[in-house]
Amino acid sequence: MEPDATTRRAIEAAVMRLLRPLVRLLLRHAVPFATFEALAKQVYVDVAMKDFALDDKKPSQSRASILTGLTRKEVQRLVAAPYEPGGDQVDRNNRAAKVLTGWIRDADFATRDGQPQPLTMDGDLGFAVLVKRYSGDMPARAVLDELLRTGSVRWRDDGRLEPVARAYVPQPGSQEILGILGSDVADLVATIGHNLEAPPHERRFQRKVMYHAIPVSVLADFRAQSSVQAQSLLERLDRWLAAHDDDAPAQGPDVPRARVGVGIHYFEERLPASGGTGATPAGDPS
Repeated sequence: MEPDATTRRAIEAAVMRLLRPLVRLLLRHAVPFATFEALAKQVYVDVAMKDFALDDKKPSQSRASILTGLTRKEVQRLVAAPYEPGGDQVDRNNRAAKVLTGWIRDADFATRDGQPQPLTMDGDLGFAVLVKRYSGDMPARAVLDELLRTGSVRWRDDGRLEPVARAYVPQPGSQEILGILGSDVADLVATIGHNLEAPPHERRFQRKVMYHAIPVSVLADFRAQSSVQAQSLLERLDRWLAAHDDDAPAQGPDVPRARVGVGIHYFEERLPASGGTGATPAGDPS
C-alpha cells in the first residue's frame, strides 16, 4: 500500500535523522558514497526478493525492479553476483565471546554457588577444555590473548584465570564494535518496524527514559548508576534465557524456535550553552 504524503514525509525525515550518525561514521572510516550506494542497492534487491514476494509465487526480478525503482538489468546483476562486503559476522563468529559466555553459564566450570570457576590453562576442566567445548579448533592461546586484550579475563596471583566481565566487550575502534553497529541497530530498527504495523497486544517492548537539560556535572554519576543497574538486569535476563535455551530440543529439530533478546544502550548529546528549557521525560511505547 502506497503511503500518504504525510507518512512519506515522516519516513523521509526519520531516515535522514537516522543516516546522520551513520554517515559520520562512514566518512570517519573513509567509506565513500559509491560504496554506500552499492550496499543500499544490494539490500534493496535482497529485501524485495525475500520479503516482498507475492503469496504462492516465486520471487520475481521484475517485481523487485518495480518495488526498488532499479532497472531489471541491475536487479539481475545483483541477484547473479551479490555485492560481498568484507569483515566477519561478529555475533556468529566471535569465538572469544562464545568462550566467555560458556564460562559464565556452564555448570561444569562453576563453583558450588554458581559463580565462574577460576581455571588453570590445562587440566581436565581447564581453560583449554573450555575453549575446545565452545570454540572448536581455535587455539586456546589465541582466544586467551583476545580475552586478556579486552580486559574480559585476568591472571590471578595463584596462576589461574578468572573472568573480569560477564560479557565480551570489544575495544573501541575494533572490527567487532563495527559489527555490533550492524547487528544491534538492525534489531532496534526491526522492532520499530514491527511495532508500526502490529496490533497493540503484539507490540514488542520499546522504551527509553530521557531528559533534555541535565547538568554535565552529574553525567558521570548517571553513567555509573545506569551501567550497574543495566548490567544487573541483563544478567538476570541472561540467566532466564540460558535456562530455556535449547540447541537440540528433545521434540526434534523442527520445533519452532526464535532468536530473542533485550538490548540497552546509553546515549548522551551535549547541548549549546543556551540550550535546554526544562526537563522533559520521554518514554515512547510505540
